[in-house]
Amino acid sequence: MTVGVRLLGAGDIRDIAGRLGVRPTKRLGQNFVVEQGTVRRIAALAAPRDGDVILEVGPGLGSLTLALLEAAAGSDARLIAVEIDPALAAALPATVAERAPEAAGRFCAVHADALHVTGPGSARGHGGGQASGGPPDRRARGSGVELPWAPTVLAANLPYNVAVPVVLHLLAALPSLERGVVMVQAEVADRMCAGPGSRVYGAPSAKLAWYAAARAAGVVPRSVFWPVPNVDSKLVAFTRRDPPATSASRQEVFAVIDAAFGQRRKTLRAALAGWAGSPAEAERLLRAAGVDPRARGESLTIAEFARIAEASRLP
Repeated sequence: MTVGVRLLGAGDIRDIAGRLGVRPTKRLGQNFVVEQGTVRRIAALAAPRDGDVILEVGPGLGSLTLALLEAAAGSDARLIAVEIDPALAAALPATVAERAPEAAGRFCAVHADALHVTGPGSARGHGGGQASGGPPDRRARGSGVELPWAPTVLAANLPYNVAVPVVLHLLAALPSLERGVVMVQAEVADRMCAGPGSRVYGAPSAKLAWYAAARAAGVVPRSVFWPVPNVDSKLVAFTRRDPPATSASRQEVFAVIDAAFGQRRKTLRAALAGWAGSPAEAERLLRAAGVDPRARGESLTIAEFARIAEASRLP
């Protein structure tokens, strides 16, 4: 007999929180999704398939976790849930075992900060994380937390204050990550998806474009959360792509982006003066890269930022 996945409803979530003595905190950006249609919608966008390893960041009490396992039913997809709250991380395997028993062997909960996770076999290795659920317990070496499997899909309801740093870190640290869908504050989503020329295009937009193509994937009403946040939310879907062909490193390109948007009202000649050493040197490098020194950062593509960084490496 096949046992289905039983999703959490609003009452279930409050009951689990009550048993654990958990009260959502603003410090950790905890707003739990209590509406099943929303988590199913996110899981459908993640679209798990055979061979996938889903990485969920901030699973909380498990509402999206269970929807992802439901969407993965019939496949051999596995799920890693990374949770920074120790009480929530410890309780999650029991919730999965109770409400999705047939998927328990393909699930692993990791107590860690998502900003410190690395892929399996990473040179940086383990530091202070602990995994429970499917595979053997794993400990961290150094400052990173090594995941037990190499993720291919990201699905997350991200705390608004760390959403962009988390996504950028995971794309950098996990080269296996191919695609994903994240729920973030509406304004953050707009910046993540913005292209050159948009008034909200900035450093997060350009840096994300180094790794992936991002698109808006829908609006999420405030009423689906507990507690109800005072900001609107949106979904962002992304697909990894190759960075621009350049001899410059990612760090060198990102340094140009940071300088350009650090004084976004100024022309690139002025905004990049500190980075280049002087306004005259900034102009020289911009012209060598084929970029108008009178332009502003919000008009540049990621390929143009890369050309500027590459020009700085030439004699």
